[in-house]
Amino acid sequence: MGDINWTRRDIIKGIGATTAGIALSSCGISGDRSAKGLTEEALAVQPVIRSQDLEKSDLTIGYVPVNDCAPFAIAWKKGFFRKYGLNVTLNREASWATSRDGLIFGRLDASPVVSGAVTNARIGAEGARHAPLCAAMTIHRHGNAMTMNKAMWDFGLRPWYEYQEKYGDGALEAFGRDFRGYFDKQPPEGKVWAVVLSSAIYEYFIRYLSAAAGVDPLKEFRIIIVPPPQMVTNVRIGAMQAYMVAEPWNTRAITGNENIGFTFAQGKEVWLGHPDRLLGVMESFIDKYPKTYRSLVKAMIEACQYCSKAENRQEVAELLTERSFTGAKPKNKDAPIAKFTSPGILGNYNYGGFDGKDRTIKAADTTIFFDIPDNLPKQPGEHSTFLWRSRSIWLMTQAARWGQIKEFPKNADKLAEQGWRTDLYREIASEMGIKCPKDDYKVEPPEVFIDKKGFDPSDPVGYLNSFAIRANAPTNFFMSQIPSSNIDPGNFRFSVQVAVNPKLID
Repeated sequence: MGDINWTRRDIIKGIGATTAGIALSSCGISGDRSAKGLTEEALAVQPVIRSQDLEKSDLTIGYVPVNDCAPFAIAWKKGFFRKYGLNVTLNREASWATSRDGLIFGRLDASPVVSGAVTNARIGAEGARHAPLCAAMTIHRHGNAMTMNKAMWDFGLRPWYEYQEKYGDGALEAFGRDFRGYFDKQPPEGKVWAVVLSSAIYEYFIRYLSAAAGVDPLKEFRIIIVPPPQMVTNVRIGAMQAYMVAEPWNTRAITGNENIGFTFAQGKEVWLGHPDRLLGVMESFIDKYPKTYRSLVKAMIEACQYCSKAENRQEVAELLTERSFTGAKPKNKDAPIAKFTSPGILGNYNYGGFDGKDRTIKAADTTIFFDIPDNLPKQPGEHSTFLWRSRSIWLMTQAARWGQIKEFPKNADKLAEQGWRTDLYREIASEMGIKCPKDDYKVEPPEVFIDKKGFDPSDPVGYLNSFAIRANAPTNFFMSQIPSSNIDPGNFRFSVQVAVNPKLID
């Protein structure tokens, strides 16, 4: 062999290239898979706003390959972007972290962000980048779920609604007993639950649920961060036992599909009516391009309205299967093309299981894009794209509860006002003839939460202090990242968070 002279720089560059290649192959995502060009339907649309009248008509908008991207896919296909003078390039993102960070670092003009990302960027919560993010609308409510692996099923865990049917008011206690019983028998590497982003609503739901059942999520299991497309594979290889993610990645897991788990609960069973995704931008975008921003919000509202209509939902579910969006098509050519995407969109949701029982439940609120079903409490003029600033306050209570901030912010109302631009949404919706609630804050009644504990935004500190389980340990260890599926699952990289006892009083 000839002499090979490796410099330190060469080695680092080589490692970086190899790591990048592994990451892309494991996610199966690249910019080349993003939706390109204009459809014939879009080209046929006559703009109501001229591009030249906008401050910036060419936009790059991110999306993540989950059902959440439906309004973006529809706005592209049906020409709602074009209608409002926008020339949009959709950019498929590898994860919710890249979707958020693309905004912060200027690679994206707008992008969906996980509920909590805007609030926690404002308050500088651990795991969130500190930045002036803003959102004026919700992309959708619900549309997510918690998946548990087959070993948890074999131990005796079952879907949440079956605990309710069997135990009534004692359902949380019974679930907590089974949940702790399973994890008590596992080694440390077998006590792992994955979510899509740190310091966001999915992490809070996992912690909220377990704490409500009497299991301390800071002590009894670990939470890791995994991109949605990697969830199923990493359960299969044993890197984690459960996860929470948006559809179709829960439906992919059940018997008859990937056969690696079952749905324990949909997010709506933890908090009925919760916001899932927001349309995120930087505050500077709104300031520099106010006309452009109005056009963008209008296009997205119309896309959400389209997705909301029952007669359009099959079309939406099928569009999502395209390679540019989720790429979730069944391998069996005889299976319905929207086998994976339709349960979360049409509402024929199957929780799965390993006993041959059909657990398909039809519901109008599986994913809510605009019109709010009658089974949800709502205010006059309320629709799902409307943002309640009080819900930003709730997210702040959870950041304080789990030690991600040292104390509940004394200027919480101001932070909510800066980040959740309900004022702008109300103006834009009014221009479209859409009525909105007059208030920015509302009380969340006890019946919408899994533990029947209501939330009054006028007393967030009292609410926070009412929880027996909250951050009070000096340290909290959890894995911030796991390897791709073709890396030894024992080779984890850890990060350490120090959770100081939060000051929970003013």
